[in-house]
Amino acid sequence: MTLLTDLSTALGAAHVITGVDLERYRSDWTTHYTSDPVAAVRPGSTAEVVQVMQIAARHGVAVVPVSGRTGLVGGAMTDGGLMLSVERLNRIREIKAGARIAVVEAGVVLDRLHDAAEAEGLYFPLWFGARGSAMIGGVLSTNAGGSNVLRYGSTRALCLGLEVVLPDGRVLNLMSQLHKDNSGYDLKHLFIGAEGTLGVITAAVMKLVPRPRAYATATLSARSLPDALALLNRLQVVSGGLVEAFEYMPETYMRRLAEARPDIRQPFSPRQEVNILVELGSTRPADALVGPDGVLPLAAMLETTLAEMLGEGMILDAEIAASAAQRRAMWQRRELAAEITVARQPAIDTDICLPVDAVAVFFERIHARLPALDSGAETLSVAHLGDGNIHFTVFGSNDSAALYNAVVEAVEDEVQALGGSFSAEHGVGLSKLASMRRRKDPVALEVMRSVKAALDPEGRMNPGKVIPAV
Repeated sequence: MTLLTDLSTALGAAHVITGVDLERYRSDWTTHYTSDPVAAVRPGSTAEVVQVMQIAARHGVAVVPVSGRTGLVGGAMTDGGLMLSVERLNRIREIKAGARIAVVEAGVVLDRLHDAAEAEGLYFPLWFGARGSAMIGGVLSTNAGGSNVLRYGSTRALCLGLEVVLPDGRVLNLMSQLHKDNSGYDLKHLFIGAEGTLGVITAAVMKLVPRPRAYATATLSARSLPDALALLNRLQVVSGGLVEAFEYMPETYMRRLAEARPDIRQPFSPRQEVNILVELGSTRPADALVGPDGVLPLAAMLETTLAEMLGEGMILDAEIAASAAQRRAMWQRRELAAEITVARQPAIDTDICLPVDAVAVFFERIHARLPALDSGAETLSVAHLGDGNIHFTVFGSNDSAALYNAVVEAVEDEVQALGGSFSAEHGVGLSKLASMRRRKDPVALEVMRSVKAALDPEGRMNPGKVIPAV
């Protein structure tokens, strides 16, 4: 029996994709990484995933789990392996409003979970631009972040339980709905952020939170990044920790936005150096009641704080969203980041995290180093400033491997010196293997290799990703 025959018998021929029908699986969103899989399979249940894993083990074929293919680091690329798509594992098994949890399968698209939670007056607080195509299995496998990490944490913080099919076909049932469980190792954390190198996530128990009844959103220009951080800290104090997002868009970003999307209105003229998108969210019914002046209390609180800092010279200008449409327009500016970055090539893209009070220092240091590496280089940055995550992109004057490596290592140098990480929310995949080899603690790499060998002794799960070869 051949591999494809066995798979067709188990799943039905319609769910074993080969030939020209494989085209939509051959590249990720960036198109930087292309695949040549032997086939793509679409199991529709955990039991079918078990069958696929057992068949792949019998034939000695590598398995690469794929979700919405919105990744940026080549984590779903294969040459000759079997792609296992979770797109048919798309049931929301249960929304337990009283317990504020959702039991979902790995192929549930993020936006669909947002809608299901909202129907119960709740909110799933993982929010980023690709939410219309990213799937739960993928965001768990990369420990995705997004704009609301400041308040709610990354995907890892939102997960209570997992169901995972191991490389040999055994089902690891970790579908706990508990907030406390000290019965040994918390094994689910091995698979969150592992990018499919240890097994296939098939389902999860995810936390929900009360849906904010009121938002206050503003775009402002600050005198400096330290002043912006002072604003964040002041808002956290006066609001009682209600800041949901605090996004940084420098002048270079706004200029690039104007070039790529002239249809998008710019907030300030002339453009400002430090632009911040800030959003507060409140679940209190009182904060959703419009006051006699026609303003929500939350928006009034934000306006008062901004006015105080404007008087102190720390804020230079600000506009507060007065409607849902204006709020959406502010968010659109920020969420176009990936589109306007990828549209310009060659690009050297990094995804780093720093202590929040070291962000300004990083920019000073890296911009001082770049001219020696490439006098014609330009940069574009956007950041989740509230949690220190920077998407720092360099547009070089050439696309040589030498320049790419020199820039990436310079970024790594400064990040490491400031106590940061070279990988924040996009994962490691293929693109950061060299960084892992250079910068990851050697003992940590040894432990990771030991875990990989224990769970996947044949090395068939998404081989070549995350852990650099010895």
